[in-house]
Amino acid sequence: MRTDLGLALLLTRGSDRREWWRVTLTAAGAALSTGLGLTAAVVLSIRGDRRVPVADGLLDHPAERSGVVLALVLLVVPVLGFLGQCARVGAVHRDRRLAALRLAGAAPGQVRRIAALETGLACLIGSVLATAAAVPYVWHRWPDPPALLWVACTSVAVAVPVLGALVSTFALRHVVASPLGHVRRTRPAAGRRPGLVVVTALVILLTGLALGPSRLGGYETTQGFVLIVVILTGLGAVRAAGAAARLIGRVLAERTENPATLIAAERLRDDPWAGARTHAAVLLVTVVGTGFVGVREVLLADLTGRDPEMLAADLSFYTTGVDLSGAAILIALALALSGLAVGTAESLATRRRGLAAQVAAGVPQSVLGRALLLETALPLAPAVAVAGAGGLVVGLWYGQLAGHGTVPLLPLVVPPAVYAACLLAAATSLPLLRRSMRPAELRRL
Repeated sequence: MRTDLGLALLLTRGSDRREWWRVTLTAAGAALSTGLGLTAAVVLSIRGDRRVPVADGLLDHPAERSGVVLALVLLVVPVLGFLGQCARVGAVHRDRRLAALRLAGAAPGQVRRIAALETGLACLIGSVLATAAAVPYVWHRWPDPPALLWVACTSVAVAVPVLGALVSTFALRHVVASPLGHVRRTRPAAGRRPGLVVVTALVILLTGLALGPSRLGGYETTQGFVLIVVILTGLGAVRAAGAAARLIGRVLAERTENPATLIAAERLRDDPWAGARTHAAVLLVTVVGTGFVGVREVLLADLTGRDPEMLAADLSFYTTGVDLSGAAILIALALALSGLAVGTAESLATRRRGLAAQVAAGVPQSVLGRALLLETALPLAPAVAVAGAGGLVVGLWYGQLAGHGTVPLLPLVVPPAVYAACLLAAATSLPLLRRSMRPAELRRL
């Protein structure tokens, strides 16, 4: 392990300008994850009922603070997914150095560990920078913090690089580097099918709407029902993305005559689950975001229609909590879109030799650009629709529970908005596409 760590340090220090963008993105993701962890540590360090001069009283009581900590911890999950995407890009982009390591006698597992340790070192840079910026701020706002807080901050600063390396090891488990300079991904020979996940999700959604919250326990069963809907709908949307990619690729490859559509269809038919893995975080955020917008509309309408004297706290207490929840979902969406953009870039980096060969054979660059966008747009549309349907069920459920007579229409805007944002995120890889199609890549065939 000491030898692997030394080689990873040398490779990181010797990165050229083309690779520093990967290191920068990884360090930024680690800094964000460290910031979330440090914020959770500070909130956990507040003991008992006390007046906190931020968040309009949302942090004054232990019950509300525990909810804030849970939200901060959940936000770390998409950050770790983003770090995994960056690790895959790095492994494919550094194929010459990985091949040199194989020629020197390194085993495939050792090569993957070295690439994962490179991600861990980049995470360490981001973690140190975030900690160095957060500690003086906490010391200024909290002159006499408990000693346990500094122990928690140190633990977070150390845990983030370790988690980054572990996530990278998991993300690179199917990456194989050969001594001849070829880097590829292995995948199961038999594809996966939607299975019972989609059917189970549809049955639960339809049953919940048909029976209504009053027959299923009211408020006491709401949290469990929402959690089941979010998890099953997210899994069902991911499965729907893979199944739709396979079906769309098979149908369009046999019937279309458009060059860009044909290239995209062949790509989808060759690896239908590649996009599903990249879109998983986006689809889960779509479910949560659509449900949150529906709940927010009903909750704010209910609060503003009441007499202020009937409320247990000021109206700002409730609106601040709702706004912070919305901000957390927007942060998760931004992270998911960043992961989608990085995943698209990783796919281009893997196929840059084939793209250069297609350009040399006479395929226009505009056709390849449209094919890249279609690879994202075609399978993502039905998956976003499934995810949006699950979020709408959550909003309708809460509306029935609160006795809200009208159905809010704003949640219907969320799935199309997320879909458009995903296409924009995929379009950010078009400059990399132009660089990947240079004829110089053919020298490496």
